[in-house]
Amino acid sequence: MADADPRIDTATADPIVVETAAGKKPRRWLRPLLMFGVPLIIIAMAGYFWATSGRFVSTDNAYVSQDKVSVASDVAGRIVAVNVKENQIVRAGDLLFRIDPDPYRIAVAQANAQIAGAQVAVQTLQTSYQGTGADIVAARDQIAAAQEDYARQAELMKRGFTTRARLQQSQHGLQQARAALQSAEASAAEARAKLATGSAVPGQNPQIAAAQVARSKAQLDLSRTEVRAPVGGQISQADRLQVGQMMVSGLPAVTIVADSRSWVEANFKETDLNKMRVGQAAEVSFDAYPGLHLKGHVASIGAGTGSEFSVLPAQNANGNWVKVTQRVPVRIAIDEKSPRQLIAGLSADVRVDIRGN
Repeated sequence: MADADPRIDTATADPIVVETAAGKKPRRWLRPLLMFGVPLIIIAMAGYFWATSGRFVSTDNAYVSQDKVSVASDVAGRIVAVNVKENQIVRAGDLLFRIDPDPYRIAVAQANAQIAGAQVAVQTLQTSYQGTGADIVAARDQIAAAQEDYARQAELMKRGFTTRARLQQSQHGLQQARAALQSAEASAAEARAKLATGSAVPGQNPQIAAAQVARSKAQLDLSRTEVRAPVGGQISQADRLQVGQMMVSGLPAVTIVADSRSWVEANFKETDLNKMRVGQAAEVSFDAYPGLHLKGHVASIGAGTGSEFSVLPAQNANGNWVKVTQRVPVRIAIDEKSPRQLIAGLSADVRVDIRGN
């Protein structure tokens, strides 16, 4: 009975026989594909890695860098207004904060008063100089009269019609007239010297020039009470700006992270620098933006290793010295505009094509 039963035991039958019995064709192409396709794929991958090996050097010790401008006030005073806040975007020339301008307005008024005083002093000197001219003319007239009197007395003395005392008196008057002329000429020279102009400011009295310079300085200080952004970018560390706080001249008050230029500071191993040259193409990717790749190039290679410029450089004079591969900072310029905002300090991966240039 069992030999005549046409049914097949599916539990013990060959799977290929079952598929054939079910009307399905055997997958005869799968075995050759596995035998020849997989080795070809492995060979192709090996060839790719062989062709590209040694072409690129890469590092993940890289960070985005941007210009950071510390803004300080040129004048001291109390902050009376703050126009920015943390992370605010500003343009070059925007008002950041204002210092109390009243003391500097007073300084401008004082400078104007100094100019007026100098102008009055110059006018007085001019009047005095004109007066010395009249004194000189009067002194010369007195000399002429004294000379006539002395000549007359001398002639009378020869004839015996005058006394020696009268002749001496006439001679003394002539000497006094000559002394008066010298004094008038000296006063005129002094007034003329005070009215003279130097070669540094020709045609202008030094007193007036000094007062005008003082006014210009006061006006400059007044204009600097309004502190404006020197560059465009993003405001940082704005918490140091508080209304009522005393601002010290030259002390950084706020930082602007300039958004006009970004680059990557990549720290490559010293063993990667053998074929690296300025101008070689580079590709930059960012941990913060997966899938974002920007083209760039090697802008410069550092003049020293990172440890060489550290605050506490490594000291290798002890007996337990262990050689460590050093890192050299390489600046990577970004050649295309990023569709995402590049933030200073972002971690980046850099790959440089060392076969270029």
